[in-house]
Amino acid sequence: MSLKDKPTSAQNEDEVFDVVDEHDRVIGQAKRKDVHARQLLHRAIHVLVFGEDGRVFLQKRSMAKDSSPGLWDSSCSGHLDAGEDYDAAAHRELFEEIGVKLSQPPDRWFYVTARAETGGEFVWVYRTRYSGAFQLNSAEVEAGAWYEPDALTAAISESPERFTRPFRFLWSQAVARGVS
Repeated sequence: MSLKDKPTSAQNEDEVFDVVDEHDRVIGQAKRKDVHARQLLHRAIHVLVFGEDGRVFLQKRSMAKDSSPGLWDSSCSGHLDAGEDYDAAAHRELFEEIGVKLSQPPDRWFYVTARAETGGEFVWVYRTRYSGAFQLNSAEVEAGAWYEPDALTAAISESPERFTRPFRFLWSQAVARGVS
């Protein structure tokens, strides 16, 4: 897929996700809107992109997003399509949202089971180092910014409402594991 082929809408209500049980085993499929409306367990990825200087890149979500519009979030994040695995989703979302094309998926960092803080999503969090240019998908991303990890932790503490709920939780888990 070339950059010109990137999706131009913030989300597709008719996309189909795998629905999973409490052990992250696929038990069916449902449309995005139904998964969210019925609060069914499903899968997602978050990728944190770090620069060579240790700063982390965050995206500010587009105002067209159906959840957490205009809030700061991971470098990229997204749901797994039906039948897709976590690694493929991380690789795809990096390109779709911020234009980062890697030769292989980023490194898995940690896994979080579904809970209220993640909106009922089982999440693999990935990390990678990248110092190239970003090409933000304006349908999904309003802006991007680099943060020093300690300054980000302070910003979340001082103004949590500026950040998505899943990101706040996942960042606390990243900090507990030693952000670098």
